[in-house]
Amino acid sequence: MIWALILIPAMAGILAFLPLAERVRRMMFLFTSAIHCGLVLTAWLRPVTACTANGWLAMDDAALLFLTISSTLFFAAALYGIGYLSTDTKAPIRDYLEGFDFANRSERVFIGCLLFFLATMSAVATAQHLGLLWVAVEATTLTSAPLIYYHRHHRSLSAAWKYLLICSVGISLALLGNFFLAVSTTAGQGEEITLLLPILRDHAQTLSPTWLKAAFILMLVGYGTKMGLAPMHTWLPDAHSEAPSLVSALLSGALLNCAFLAVLRVQSVLAAAGLGEFGRGVLLLFGLLSMLWAAMLLIAQSDYKRLLAYSSVEHMGVLAVGVGLGGVAANGAMLHAVNHSLAKASLFLVAGNILAAYRTKDMPSTRGLRHSMPFSALLWMAGILAIVGSPPFGLFTSEIMILKGALAAQRWGVAAGYLAALGIAFGALLWAALHMVYGSAPDMPTAAGKNRETFLSVTAPALLTAVVLILGLWIPGPLGRLIQRVAAMWGGAL
Repeated sequence: MIWALILIPAMAGILAFLPLAERVRRMMFLFTSAIHCGLVLTAWLRPVTACTANGWLAMDDAALLFLTISSTLFFAAALYGIGYLSTDTKAPIRDYLEGFDFANRSERVFIGCLLFFLATMSAVATAQHLGLLWVAVEATTLTSAPLIYYHRHHRSLSAAWKYLLICSVGISLALLGNFFLAVSTTAGQGEEITLLLPILRDHAQTLSPTWLKAAFILMLVGYGTKMGLAPMHTWLPDAHSEAPSLVSALLSGALLNCAFLAVLRVQSVLAAAGLGEFGRGVLLLFGLLSMLWAAMLLIAQSDYKRLLAYSSVEHMGVLAVGVGLGGVAANGAMLHAVNHSLAKASLFLVAGNILAAYRTKDMPSTRGLRHSMPFSALLWMAGILAIVGSPPFGLFTSEIMILKGALAAQRWGVAAGYLAALGIAFGALLWAALHMVYGSAPDMPTAAGKNRETFLSVTAPALLTAVVLILGLWIPGPLGRLIQRVAAMWGGAL
């Protein structure tokens, strides 16, 4: 089961690079995503408790939760991607190799890297050894960087290189954190402890507190760079803005969660060592900084994809604040991870529809959506209402749970900063959405009339938005219990 979650998309990725017919490659893309969803569903119906590779891979509760998010989003992206690849109208590209089929090569690389991306995200979720976890997180960077450069524009090239360089620096710090953690296992004792998470947690009390704290800070900064926490977030707006919209949906909804999970794995070791309060304090600091930093930057955005990107930075801060507070707020953070991923992926997919029609990401030039693109306009407005935490969407519930945790702990300053950031983001995002949907259409020729919404382009975001709405009204029992168990790993209350 666990090996299948990694190897099936990896093997399909290899096949995608072969000179297959476009229809075959696209169907393989969709079929592989459906198989992956089926395997994750099987894990829900028949929980997998066995480990593989000497315990280096395992399907624990955290792996199941984050795999469910990644697999669901990947299937939605695959549905959207079939239509996207069929109607992609990117500008012709000058190629110095005469007769070279550049567009077809580009699609092979695109689908192949997407499938490798799914395999590496599955490896991150199931990794139980911190060394393997580091390798898997770095692999997600290498497999997703070519996706950002798909359109072969100078801005996408700059975004891809910025993503690689900044995330590589971050992952180097995380590697140093692994070394520090290894030192903590031998400091003051003769017995050597491996970096397997179950063993680390069992022997946490024997670890050197000083080395362990230093390791956590390095890993938080390292993985926090990939997660998009401020001030290490600088790669994120460019990458999310310049990548194809279905890639942006996966980067924001799934990739950021992978880095978040890596941070939480280390926090679980800290908590087992009796240093959980130290880890939660650092998470709280970075979380509030990210929320306030992103909220202020949201006000100045005129590019709707960058607007969504900065919103992702803010919501990563919300997750860090929830875990930092602990208790019921940690439960809210896990629920928020689910809701944010679904809502933000939906918005990025709808942003792809808008970009395909208007050929611009400038908000003043994309007014009047309700007339030119009624279905996308409805989904865009619903998605914005969801992402700002309006009832009855699921993010309202999770954000209230985090606020309740802050008030219950009498962290009045945290609660004030949290509410201030949410309020600023609420105003900035809602103002932008209202002007795009209800504003008068600009006096300029657009391609909106020539690029009507297709069934596939609105089905995937509609399904994701519907799930966020349902989670705001009713949380299924199995999901609620899983969220509670996962939150308990890093300080939540059952």
